[in-house]
Amino acid sequence: MCCRRLGLSEDEVEDVASETFMAAYKALGRYAGRAELSTWLWSIAYRKGIDHLRKNRREWQLEDEQVEEIAGRREDGPAAAVQGKETERIVWEAVERLPKLWAMAIILYYREQKSVADIAEIMDTNENTVKTYLFRGRRKLKEILAEPFGEDMDAGK
Repeated sequence: MCCRRLGLSEDEVEDVASETFMAAYKALGRYAGRAELSTWLWSIAYRKGIDHLRKNRREWQLEDEQVEEIAGRREDGPAAAVQGKETERIVWEAVERLPKLWAMAIILYYREQKSVADIAEIMDTNENTVKTYLFRGRRKLKEILAEPFGEDMDAGK
């Protein structure tokens, strides 16, 4: 999942997953238990994915997907959009259109329920950078989702 969020193809995901498990197996004796095992594995997968991108792609662009693609699309109606599963689908589709680092931080925080400290360790950055990614990602999601839901997203505050 981590590697897919970085934009790797299915073949690349399989390669990086294999590299991740080999690296984890080799490093298992050095696992100190300072973080949860899942956080440790996520950090290995994330680093292997980034290494793969750096090695195999000349430019890794953190591109902003076109907001119009989501914003211009309306669902069947307000009742359908309010449905739990449909709303969740729309939100996660919007997350996938965020710049890669913002999306990764949001996925780890909300879907994987990782702490900011764990995310910082996984992404090999500091906690303030993770907080910035989360802040900017939420702000951009608010813009993207305002149109499909046909309402002012500030109204819920």
